[in-house]
Amino acid sequence: MRNIIVKKLDLPSIEERPVEIVERKGLGHPDSICDGIAESVSRALCKMYKEKFGTVLHHNTDQVELVGGHAYPKFGGGEMVGPIYILLSGRATMEIHDKEKNEVIKLPVSTVAVKAAKEYLKKVLRNADIDKDVIVDCRIGQGSVDLVDVFERQKNEVPLANDTSFGVGYAPLSTTEKLVLEIEKYLNSEELKKELPAVGEDIKVMGLREGKKITLTIAMAVVDKYVKNVEEYKKVIEEVRKRVEKIAKEIAKDYEVEVCINTADDYERESVFLTVIGTSAEMGDDGSVGRGNRVNGLITPFRPMSMEAASGKNPINHVGKIYNILANLIANDIAKLDGVKECYVRILSQIGKPIDQPKALDIEIITEEGYKLEDIEPKAKEIANKWLDNIMEVTEMIIEGKVTTF
Repeated sequence: MRNIIVKKLDLPSIEERPVEIVERKGLGHPDSICDGIAESVSRALCKMYKEKFGTVLHHNTDQVELVGGHAYPKFGGGEMVGPIYILLSGRATMEIHDKEKNEVIKLPVSTVAVKAAKEYLKKVLRNADIDKDVIVDCRIGQGSVDLVDVFERQKNEVPLANDTSFGVGYAPLSTTEKLVLEIEKYLNSEELKKELPAVGEDIKVMGLREGKKITLTIAMAVVDKYVKNVEEYKKVIEEVRKRVEKIAKEIAKDYEVEVCINTADDYERESVFLTVIGTSAEMGDDGSVGRGNRVNGLITPFRPMSMEAASGKNPINHVGKIYNILANLIANDIAKLDGVKECYVRILSQIGKPIDQPKALDIEIITEEGYKLEDIEPKAKEIANKWLDNIMEVTEMIIEGKVTTF
């Protein structure tokens, strides 16, 4: 029997509390760039390993560092004068020992990793010349394994946890959380970039809710070649403000929403958030994996969170990654049950134990008025057990990019 605990949480829901803070670092933020690269490299290695051996070999590529470059932005178009430096590190299986043939099979880990990193950067930083503006340095450490061991892994046995760690998830998202998440996604969408190409990818959205008022503070890079002067820059800011206010009216109908964009700008001095390629990484702002969004895409100090850097960790037995994603999947399903106002899930592993047998899976539920926990508990346990029975599906979802890690 799995150790699944279901409890009633006697607290007001997040919407009923007086204050809430929510943050999202957008795709072009230096920390998010590192998260995206780390996860892209891991997925590329997973696919390479599966193509060659039918199974995913050990790797962790969650150590990505970004050192900011040097740029001279100016209205009408500036230039990059020093490239952004990106270091790929971590560990990956680089060779297989075939004892029967007495040979060593070398694997193109570094080549695959660098290619994956550059392809991701091309998608995210549309105004950058990746070959000129970015240096990608691969220092992923070597690992090796026996060919016999590789074929043993293909028996579909449940992997053993690589660590004693925990994952956290909750559902549903609050109005403020939905607003922050959807606004960044929209501002970094292909649709908006076609209509307003001056909007860069380095966008941070900070939401503060005080009672029924939400204040959104948005830091948004503007690409210099698309604006000839400060007046054109101001027009871009005002157009974005109108679009954000429209989204806010749709998502936060019952709230007063104030939108503040690039509050550090000084128009008189022409000191504004102007960039050459759309990210502060071009001008000395550094980044690291795990310093930004959690697996649900948000930073939420008023909710339980894990400090785990999920991006880049292997999706086979690294519970720091799998359990954070799994906790959110379970919480989302439980939150759909009648009588559930909010659900919080925490899953704890024990190193060396099967990942479908956590040391504890704790579920906390805030119930709707008129509902009893005892009516919800069996269904909540059934959902948790079903996900644990199919935990290897989570691995496939990660490899296929069907779930987010940042």
